[in-house]
Amino acid sequence: MPTEYHFTDGGAAAADLATRIASLLSEAIAARGTASLALSGGRSPKPVLEALARTPLDWSKVVVTLVDERWVAPAAPDSNERLLRDTLLTGPAAAAQFVPMKNDAADAYAGQPAVEAAFAAIPWPLDIVLLGMGEDGHTASLFPAAAELADGLSSTARTIAVTPPAAPHQRLSLTASAILAARHIFLQISGDAKKAVYAQALEDGPVETLPIRLALLQAQTPVEVWISA
Repeated sequence: MPTEYHFTDGGAAAADLATRIASLLSEAIAARGTASLALSGGRSPKPVLEALARTPLDWSKVVVTLVDERWVAPAAPDSNERLLRDTLLTGPAAAAQFVPMKNDAADAYAGQPAVEAAFAAIPWPLDIVLLGMGEDGHTASLFPAAAELADGLSSTARTIAVTPPAAPHQRLSLTASAILAARHIFLQISGDAKKAVYAQALEDGPVETLPIRLALLQAQTPVEVWISA
């Protein structure tokens, strides 16, 4: 079962999570000379990324990428790359090597092979994967009822192109195998609706119904869940 940390204040949760991530990155650099992490977009991770950006660390030895990305221009408001560049990749953390999930291909399916090739240069396994979760139980861009979900759960590739059933924009996403290969998995959730979905996902049931179960109902990789009101 995941290790849970509960906070009444979202800011305190974000600061504490950033400290935990920075500590693991420092340990990875000391042990292996480099560290790698994949980060999620959205509102919840933003204060974590801002806190991380202020953390003293040898960022030149850190490789940063994304858990998933919308197939939009990097400067678009919906771009997760833009979120990282506006938050984490500033100040000292700008020295980190960033490996994007978006290229100039016409769509995510055409762009996926080049992203997969670029990801081969990242130090694997990833030291840290920071996941989010939607109210439908999706994580990364592995959506319930997506045509690509079965491949995303079973593929040995690191990335997959996805068309969400109900959300806008094609996506590029880490596969389940890439996520579970990480040394540490973090999940960040807040609010009553997501807490209810999380509680349901802890119960036995098909991963296809609530894809976040791919992380929660496994014993391969330690999972820490940061829950705030």
